[in-house]
Amino acid sequence: MIFSATNAPSVTDATGTKANAATDPAAAQDRFLKLLVAQLNNQDPMNPLDNAQMTSQIAQINTVTGIQQLNQTMASMATQFNSLQVMQGTTLIGRNVMTEGSTLAVADKVGKGGFELASPATSVKVDVLNASGQVIETVDLGAKAVGRHTFEWDASGYTGSAEGLQFRITAANGSTKIDSTSLALSKVTAAGAEDGQLKLTLANGKTISYSDIKALV
Repeated sequence: MIFSATNAPSVTDATGTKANAATDPAAAQDRFLKLLVAQLNNQDPMNPLDNAQMTSQIAQINTVTGIQQLNQTMASMATQFNSLQVMQGTTLIGRNVMTEGSTLAVADKVGKGGFELASPATSVKVDVLNASGQVIETVDLGAKAVGRHTFEWDASGYTGSAEGLQFRITAANGSTKIDSTSLALSKVTAAGAEDGQLKLTLANGKTISYSDIKALV
């Protein structure tokens, strides 16, 4: 919701800056003091305001004012943190990152990708697929340990389009299939913030969060 000068009360501080009177701590405290003075001026002389009640009211306004100031401070810190995130994100522009996916990155006749193995494998194979899902070539990587790995595919003999190339990992330990996660390689082309979260735009068209990055390459 957007508030304008016509639908929200405002006050002007010593520097001439206007603040919303409904949320400005100084304005709230000023209203309280005016009400307190009016209450004291109009109290019953035979039944004056109890000191404990006055102290309680002062403590309440101090608590409310403190919470409002804390909220304003936290909002300011959140804005600064978002700006800092974007600045940090710009340092990744031009860097290659790995995220979950099976898109094969091809540059200078070399296809690159990665994968994670849930446990050691005695046999790992990579099927290179075209945009139609047909197997172009199979690369035998042999045995691999548990964890993250990268691979390269010699695409010098491939004459088709590099657009839409995918890869598929098949891993096994003997006759037992091993779970694997495909990791796509792509370059960061832009950084920005969305809903308070750092967002990175990749050359393959994906937009990811910083937490989606599995590795910097």
